[in-house]
Amino acid sequence: MSALSPRLAAVLEALPLAPGLRVLEIGGAPGPLARAMAARVSPGGFVLVVDRSQRGVAATRTACATEIAAGVLGVRHASAESFRLEPGEDPFDLVVANRVGALDGRHPDLEDATLAALRAATIPGAPLYVDGRLVAP
Repeated sequence: MSALSPRLAAVLEALPLAPGLRVLEIGGAPGPLARAMAARVSPGGFVLVVDRSQRGVAATRTACATEIAAGVLGVRHASAESFRLEPGEDPFDLVVANRVGALDGRHPDLEDATLAALRAATIPGAPLYVDGRLVAP
């Protein structure tokens, strides 16, 4: 695994990760933080990277091929505000977003829809970390 940037390493250290957690990472392409999180939630955990960019999704599939094959990481093409659980998919325990315009103030018109989508995809009270800061318990 390649080393994380100092920014992503700080985010990783701020997260309350533990084995068995299901983590939803919004805008995580090409997957360096997701790979590091997958190592911390194993065994039994899972990280799903959601990205609005097809190119980003493809890059994540390539960069995280080992973790995907092991079943500890997945990737899905969707915007933050349109993300929905698939039928039968378990909700997530924790949400992480870094430099996601719908959550960092760059696109305030998308914030309400994004937060509603994330609440619908997580367990009650799931923490939301935006750029390494806890913004919603």
